[in-house]
Amino acid sequence: MFKEGVLVFNAKTAELLSHHQVEIKQSFPKEGWVEEDPKEILQSVYECMDRTCEKLTQLNIDISNIKAVGVTNQRETTLVWDKETGEPLYNAIVWLDLRTQSTVERLINKTPGRNKNHLKTGLPISTYFSAVKLRWLMDNVEKVHEAVLSHRAMFGTVDSWLIWCLTGGKKGGVHCTDVTNASRTMLFNIHTMDWDPELCKYVQICIHTVLYTFFLKSGPLTGVPISGCLGDQSAALVGQMCFKDGQAKNTYDFPVMSDHGLLTTVAYKLGRDKPACYALEGSVAIAGAVVRWLKDNLGIIQTSTELEKLAADVGTSYGCYFVPAFSGLYAPYWEPSARGIICGLTQFTNRSHLAFAALEAVCFQTREILDAMNQDSGIHLSQLQVDGGMTSNRLLMQLQADILCIPVVKPSMPETTALGAAMAAGAAEGVSVWSLNPEDLTEVTSEKFEPQINPEESELRYARWKKAVQRAMNWETTEPTSIFSSVPLGFYILGSMFMLIGAKYIAGQCESE
Repeated sequence: MFKEGVLVFNAKTAELLSHHQVEIKQSFPKEGWVEEDPKEILQSVYECMDRTCEKLTQLNIDISNIKAVGVTNQRETTLVWDKETGEPLYNAIVWLDLRTQSTVERLINKTPGRNKNHLKTGLPISTYFSAVKLRWLMDNVEKVHEAVLSHRAMFGTVDSWLIWCLTGGKKGGVHCTDVTNASRTMLFNIHTMDWDPELCKYVQICIHTVLYTFFLKSGPLTGVPISGCLGDQSAALVGQMCFKDGQAKNTYDFPVMSDHGLLTTVAYKLGRDKPACYALEGSVAIAGAVVRWLKDNLGIIQTSTELEKLAADVGTSYGCYFVPAFSGLYAPYWEPSARGIICGLTQFTNRSHLAFAALEAVCFQTREILDAMNQDSGIHLSQLQVDGGMTSNRLLMQLQADILCIPVVKPSMPETTALGAAMAAGAAEGVSVWSLNPEDLTEVTSEKFEPQINPEESELRYARWKKAVQRAMNWETTEPTSIFSSVPLGFYILGSMFMLIGAKYIAGQCESE
């Protein structure tokens, strides 16, 4: 599950005034497939708007004071719906879904030298991004195929679906997106800041403009403009107020291509006539989701908060290393054939050590990203700013500082993704209730975690993690396997069969006597 929510902020102080969140279910119809119900996503937004407005009224805050709405979302998650009926034509295919691997391999085979990196988009050809998910829907879902042929199909990421529905749906809803989401489709040219005709022609889609300002046409906020839209990571970047080089993520005025497995992405473009800023980004397939796996799949914890206590009871993994490559490895490896692995187990290992190893895995993956970022940018990051639900885990924050050997800074208000969307909406042309000038920005109070172990110990643990990662590589292959592909195993099975036949023959002889 993941959470959808509506949060309301004070534009002058960045104070969180009210919020409401609900959980959205994810379904796993086949191994490697991850889906969400588009109607459930939309209904959760309506519910959160209603409940949040009710809470504001209880606080004697007039909801007519809400001046703008910002949208932030999972970027690569892909939907197709019918513009005439307003109905989704299939479930949303979530960003970490692996069903498109054969499509990815076909595309890579077509590129000169089988180069998976695409300089126009700043992205590698991967199951991660929206274009290959759309191609799969067009090729494998009859409803989608028919709607495309009859020009009824609308494609978008979650922001597009929500904005279309909130601005009228089949009765004139606006079909759009913003540049941060567009840049994650594998269809958007980050140099020209526009859809790329060559790439769009390949997947046969119509090209639409990007978002500026539209108005809500349903719910308690009818008439309020939707004036901001940012993908989740870009929104967090704005919410962390990272407007300078060398902060939590590096931002640039031109695309810097990575030589070390990172993505070049659009960080934000805050206005029609404003310049685009770019970022180097490291995407990890499974980080916080490993907690859900321990809870739902293994049952070793009942709640996410229990994980911290369990890991703190031992304070070490006791040499156990956990690589949660459930959907392959993303940055900096981009290796879809990798699979999850737990190694270094002994008879002494227990669930507390596994819990600690799971938290360390999140930190080691972050270390790999930051190492690549330092190499690509030439700027050594002096501290890491963090956000999100896992920042409430104080043991994790300390482990992260120890493994990175730099301070980790946690904001007192962890919902910086929602804050970033609110800031962008409030600063939009025609709204202008939130200043993004650095001198006008309210400093968010924070807590700093300093490294507490020596660098030598950190490097030793990191080296062993890298060794575990290599063990996880090339696990899943498309080649058929046979029990006889291993000669010793083949001899063992054949020998067992001969022994069984021989035993039956002898038993038969004894009975005849």
